[in-house]
Amino acid sequence: MKQKLIPYSITLIFFIIFAVFFKSLKDTNIYTPKTKINDDIPIFSADLLFLNENSTTTEIFELDKFYLLNIWASWCIPCRDEHPILMSLSKNNKLTLIGMNYKDNKKNAKSFLDELGNPYEKIIVDNNGTNSIEWGAFGVPETFIIYNNKIIKKYIGPLNQELLTEIQKTIK
Repeated sequence: MKQKLIPYSITLIFFIIFAVFFKSLKDTNIYTPKTKINDDIPIFSADLLFLNENSTTTEIFELDKFYLLNIWASWCIPCRDEHPILMSLSKNNKLTLIGMNYKDNKKNAKSFLDELGNPYEKIIVDNNGTNSIEWGAFGVPETFIIYNNKIIKKYIGPLNQELLTEIQKTIK
């Protein structure tokens, strides 16, 4: 009897372990923040990169204006790739670009903008990443279109020519 019980027990244990691992393959541990479309912008205060002053989002974002908030970092390769598109968007007088420098060194951020140009009217410093989390971001680059202090579009990843056209249509 004991000799038959041992192989059945081993088989049962193996089956249970297999079932647990198989179930875990279907579950994802990737955290994706809620997309906050049509939500109010988060209200917080933060330092500004070039102005050496502290400002709140209610002071930065005015009503009846389109804003593009771009979360970027100097160490981010896709941020470098999308930068020419941001430079072209900065020439549009219907849109104000605001940057949020994510977990970056101020010296490196300034060097990045000196090298590639500064498309932003103001740049919020987000040293520890908490302000980006408030916006629902989980990486760089991410871009938000804002109107009347509401998020109306969100783009995850670098901007490209197709998204540039979509943004231009949105702000017309």
